[in-house]
Parts: sequence; C-alpha cells; structure tokens
Amino acid sequence: MKEIELTYEAFDEEVMQSEKPVLVDFWATWCGPCRMLSPIIAQIAEENDDVKVCKVNVDNEPMLAQQFNVMSIPTVIAFKDGMMIGRSVGFRPKEQILSLVK
Repeated sequence: MKEIELTYEAFDEEVMQSEKPVLVDFWATWCGPCRMLSPIIAQIAEENDDVKVCKVNVDNEPMLAQQFNVMSIPTVIAFKDGMMIGRSVGFRPKEQILSLVK
C-alpha cells in the first residue's frame, strides 16, 4: 500500500477512525534526516498491508504538528483505535519504527 499524504481535514477519518494501526510520519522537504527516513517509511507501507502509513508535511500542515506537539522532525507517531500508542523522534531503523505498531 502506498503512503497517504494527510491534511488536517482528512486526519480524523484516515487516522482516528482507521480499523488498522496507523503510522504517521511528520516530515519536511528541507529536513535531511526526514529524507533518510523516507525510503524506510515507503518500504514499511509496501510490505505491511496490516498497517496504514501516512505522511504529514509540517510546513503544509502546521496545525497537525502543533496538535501532536511535534517539536523535532522526523517524528513518527503510531495510533491504534484512535489512541496514540507510540512515538519516535529522529532517524530510526525500520525495526524500531515497526515496533511502534507491532
């Protein structure tokens, strides 16, 4: 499955109401560690049909970044049944990102 680019308006439907666990990658185009993490996030999306993977560009969606207290990027937040269940800040290996939802 491909990553879903989230907007503030679509967040509730795509994340909070999702029947699957959701990984949300908060990132920006100018962020070096975000660019390093991006292929890992894409790989997780492709290899795990049981997890929804979403991306939030913090420059385009500052209200979402503020709502979830994203102070540094990349930040990956895991949600399940509308609840935040895990959080990772900075570049992390694939296994650590996946462990947030597995």
